[in-house]
Amino acid sequence: MNVPGRLHSWDLSTGVDGPGTRFVAFTAGCPLRCLYCANPDTWRMRSGTATTSDGVLADVERHRRFIIAAGGGFTVSGGEPLLQPAFTGALLAGARDLGLHTALDTSGFLGARATDDLLDACGLVLLDIKSWDRTLYHRLTGRDLHPTLTFARRLADRGTPVWVRFVLVPGLTDDPDNVGGVARFAAGLGNVERVDVLPFHRLGAHKYRDLGLRFPLADVEPPDDATVARALGQFRETGLLAV
Repeated sequence: MNVPGRLHSWDLSTGVDGPGTRFVAFTAGCPLRCLYCANPDTWRMRSGTATTSDGVLADVERHRRFIIAAGGGFTVSGGEPLLQPAFTGALLAGARDLGLHTALDTSGFLGARATDDLLDACGLVLLDIKSWDRTLYHRLTGRDLHPTLTFARRLADRGTPVWVRFVLVPGLTDDPDNVGGVARFAAGLGNVERVDVLPFHRLGAHKYRDLGLRFPLADVEPPDDATVARALGQFRETGLLAV
């Protein structure tokens, strides 16, 4: 099914967007306003370009042989892909039909919008659990944590493979009790294959300037090696693979 949507951009990347070299489609629009967001240019739907799932998949198909040879696949990221669930579902199903490994990168806040068919087309979910402390989560994102945890449990019940992503921000998310809470929850799900601990950075600060916005964490330094090592250790102590 050819479904209209709004795409911010796409890229070929190797990193934390799933295994191997990925074609990553970045959808436009996001309901969260994370203090450390590196891509404020993806917040609003109008920032994207009107397109269709078939149009995006035509670009994917042109890179299909290279992606397969590189052991990669296709990832829908954002923004928040579940803000456009029909478009996202069509992209994932189409990429799966092309023989590609598929992944969905989401905060989980809109997990209730993900149909079973959409999740059936996902080989992997990259789930951002931004904080275990509920008050801090709301301060970080402007939203509640509960929908993300509900979505995580749904994925566990389905047996959908998950990589948890956790951004380590000094003075905010790096408290040992907060890290430990995320680690224990993730370890208890039974379907988490790995945890990516992502050190906070300020590489997107210029985008805020270009948009005439203030970067809320402009004065926060990235975490030092010892802080990163401690967080990794906390996840590994629960039996999780943390990188």
